[in-house]
Amino acid sequence: MLTTGAFVLVMLVGVPIGLCLCIAAIVFVVASGNPILFQSYPLQMFNAVDSYGLIAIPLFILIGEIMNVGGITRRIVDMAMSFIGSLRAGLAYVNVIANMFVASILGSATAQVAIMSQIMVPEMERKGYDKNFAAGLTAYGGMLGPIMPPSVMFVVYSVLAQLSVSDMLLAGILPGLALTALFCGVIAVLGYVHQFPRSEKQTLRQRAATIWNALPTLTIPLVIIGSIFSGLASATEAAAVGAVIALLIGRYWTKQLSFSQIPDIMIRAGLYSAIVLFLVVAAGVLSWILIFGRVPQEVAAWIQTVASSPIEFMLLANVILLVIGTVIDGIPGLIMTVPILLPIATDVYGIDPHHFGVVVVINLVLGLLSPPVGLCFFIAAAVTGAKPGKMFLVTMPFFLITCVLLILLSIFPSLSLALID
Repeated sequence: MLTTGAFVLVMLVGVPIGLCLCIAAIVFVVASGNPILFQSYPLQMFNAVDSYGLIAIPLFILIGEIMNVGGITRRIVDMAMSFIGSLRAGLAYVNVIANMFVASILGSATAQVAIMSQIMVPEMERKGYDKNFAAGLTAYGGMLGPIMPPSVMFVVYSVLAQLSVSDMLLAGILPGLALTALFCGVIAVLGYVHQFPRSEKQTLRQRAATIWNALPTLTIPLVIIGSIFSGLASATEAAAVGAVIALLIGRYWTKQLSFSQIPDIMIRAGLYSAIVLFLVVAAGVLSWILIFGRVPQEVAAWIQTVASSPIEFMLLANVILLVIGTVIDGIPGLIMTVPILLPIATDVYGIDPHHFGVVVVINLVLGLLSPPVGLCFFIAAAVTGAKPGKMFLVTMPFFLITCVLLILLSIFPSLSLALID
């Protein structure tokens, strides 16, 4: 109780979540009256990041920084526009499809929303779309970032759960594609009801030129996903190759990247990586404390009185995770929930950890789009000037369809396990 109180107190004061977890662990050691545990404290912090798979995180972040500076994202959007922009609600489709392609390279919801909001929302406004809908749709498109590989959240989950990073990334492909298809279905219905506008149809020559300009950029996701799927490279190795390819494309194809910009790119990628990896360190300390305090066993005993089957447990976990995701960012949410819920899911109910990981990540990301916090909405609002409350209301169908997908994933594990079985 004292540990929980200390955690809540320092979090309310505004201390970063990683430090909150570390401070709470210190309070637990002091309260336990066993100061010898302090000797294990630094060792637990080191062990948390002593993992080869974690090297993928700074590499994936580096790819995203190179894409931003190198103009790669803009060309992917233009290519999607050349294929489906002339359909009714064409720009809305382009928003989702382009987000899917960018997600297969970027892997971060918040970064993706910030980038795509700058590109898509002004364009959709010019074509007659409501700004709040355009910004809200872009925020939901950002959901694909932590689901489609590469995904920083899946990498962190793999380390927490001691799973293969490559297998975890593969588990996200089918749910990511399914979510993209469901979003497009919602757009089709809304486009018919609200008579969303069409964009000008491109000539064959214009379409060919746009595709030619964007074609080399597709080698980045193809190399990353293809090498992981074929077994030719691990997720870390694929990320390293992807970073080199992105650098070459940005420098010699789009010609928007100069070598003088590389130091700034490396510094930004390093700073963001340090933030993420410190959270992983805090996760190691938290897991150690939870196990020492027998918290998972006590929670498991309570859950078994409520959920008698794996499906009932998954549905209960959906509610718990979604509520947590509404007030806590994705990676801290993983750190706080996985050490408690994963042992219950695997040991008590026999749920595959890859399947559980997909459900956990989607729930926590959906929380980024839900009141009271809705971080992705606030990011999109800051970039575009839209109203977060109105964004949530006009995009409610996307929230509901994501909940439907979560229920289906909870009932049918094969939706996430088909590619790794």
